[in-house]
Amino acid sequence: MLAAKIATRTACHRHWARLSSTAAAPSSYKVVVIGGGAGGLAVSSTLSKQLGKNEVAVVEPSATHYQQPLFTFVGGGLKSFEETYRPTSEVIAPEAQWINQAAAQIDPDSNTITLADGTKVAYEYLVVAAGIELDFAGIKGLKSAIGKNGVASNYSPQYVQKTFEFLQNVKEGNALFTMPATPVKCAGAPQKIAYLADELFREKGIRDKVAVNYYTALGKIFAIDKYANAMNEVARSRDVSVNLFHDLIEVDGAAKRATFKVLGSGPQTGETVTVPYEFLHVTPPMKPFDFIKNSDIANAAGFVDVDKGTLQHTKYPNIYSIGDCSSLPTSKTAAAAAAQSSVLKHNLLNQIRGTNAPAAEYNGYTSCPLVTGKNKLVLAEFSGYTGAPHETFFFNQAKEHAFSYWVTAEALPAIYWSSMLKGTWDGPAVIRKFANPTSAN
Repeated sequence: MLAAKIATRTACHRHWARLSSTAAAPSSYKVVVIGGGAGGLAVSSTLSKQLGKNEVAVVEPSATHYQQPLFTFVGGGLKSFEETYRPTSEVIAPEAQWINQAAAQIDPDSNTITLADGTKVAYEYLVVAAGIELDFAGIKGLKSAIGKNGVASNYSPQYVQKTFEFLQNVKEGNALFTMPATPVKCAGAPQKIAYLADELFREKGIRDKVAVNYYTALGKIFAIDKYANAMNEVARSRDVSVNLFHDLIEVDGAAKRATFKVLGSGPQTGETVTVPYEFLHVTPPMKPFDFIKNSDIANAAGFVDVDKGTLQHTKYPNIYSIGDCSSLPTSKTAAAAAAQSSVLKHNLLNQIRGTNAPAAEYNGYTSCPLVTGKNKLVLAEFSGYTGAPHETFFFNQAKEHAFSYWVTAEALPAIYWSSMLKGTWDGPAVIRKFANPTSAN
């Protein structure tokens, strides 16, 4: 059924491609990939090798590629910032053409994108892997306070080193950690740094003088019950106060005060609560990029509207999307992007080649390694579609484990550089068949 659906759309696309090829354009490619992050490079590396040199273009404005999952370790003082990045020129496949600009507009009816300088680029097939935009301006006072006033964020390479610097300066008072109401990438990161801070304060002998408080706009500490139960126990055992339905709306850096709006349906709903802080780690609100949100490929929420199984656009058959900018109803993580990349490449290459092979289907797999301390980690793996755990190893991954920490802190970063960005890592499914066969399907 999925194969038939893609085949039908392919026939329509061939007509569109013929029309678009008559229009003059400064540059034209078989495939254009918007975004040079983990998902975009996993896709473009494979496609460029399969299709040949300069058949695939990657539109990416940043000269530096960051392995963002390492930012928590940097913020916690466990890894150096230098371990997190490499020049973009070194991680884009040599067969691909790097367009070092930002995308400004997508016109799916003419099969073109417009770059920031006004240049148009034509495509036969488009993969949107642009990620999600950090909205520091979405919280009143945050832009002027962050990077000073004890305010930091592990979500930005600009501020991640400030996290450990400011944590080391804390001697007493409140250390606050926040999670917004919007969709975010790596939804476990807002609380991971709270546990690392707790550990640091204990090592310094000041934990009794510092209150560690986690404020989340959501109604649970984690979306999946098995891991929510585990994290509630971790928070309880570390004396980390968990405040549900509290959304950060204002930061007064000069006065070191954070104001939260109470959400939910309780008696305090709609009220505001202001809390003094010595340290504040902010997870900023996040939103789709305007060039996606304002285009015809977006759904009502502003994300690229794709079939949750095939990753193909619901209206434009020559467009696919992967990762944080897509409408896929699962947690936005690098692990999810790895699994999605395999499905997308299979289906897109079949479409390009006109084969009738069965379509691959993404099952919502994602993973969120929840660091709870040095050599301790809860390794959450699950389907975002069903909520069911989908663990790779034979032991209960909801338990803190040193092996899970090693996998996340050492093995996966090496795999990221050596395999995922080269398009040869589709996630741990092969490992799972041997390490936990009962969870292999």
